[in-house]
Amino acid sequence: MNETAYFASGCFWGTEYWFIKNSGVLETEAGYMGGNLENPTYEDVMTGNTGHVEAVRVVFNPEITSYESLVKLFFETHDFTQKNGQGPDLGSQYFSKIFYTTPEQKEVAEKIVFLLEKRGFDVTTEILPESKFWPAEEYHQKYFIRNQKQPYCHFRTVLF
Repeated sequence: MNETAYFASGCFWGTEYWFIKNSGVLETEAGYMGGNLENPTYEDVMTGNTGHVEAVRVVFNPEITSYESLVKLFFETHDFTQKNGQGPDLGSQYFSKIFYTTPEQKEVAEKIVFLLEKRGFDVTTEILPESKFWPAEEYHQKYFIRNQKQPYCHFRTVLF
């Protein structure tokens, strides 16, 4: 049975780019999560006033890839120590967050944060229960794949 995970690590274009390339990931979708406005648009979220972050819904086959490996990929593909956004993208809509769907996902995410903190990293990532996910506009979906470009602020640094 497939599982779903939600990650926010700055611009959802870069976040989605890394997950969609991962073996065992069946589907990704860029969207907005964690805010207080019903059916937000990109323009709404960019104001920084809705409480939403740019997030990615990841559907994966746990027989091919584990949630733990996805959490590790999440941490390896953005600067989880940056407090005010991600790279040149500044604002609360770009904060680093993991939205867990089960107690097991929460436990795994907390374990990985603990490992990183033990290694001296100042982890700013919030671990929160899932909330309503609002799909982003179509032109945001699989942006870097469709445009055959590389992310400008999501680079992979092997940590695990």
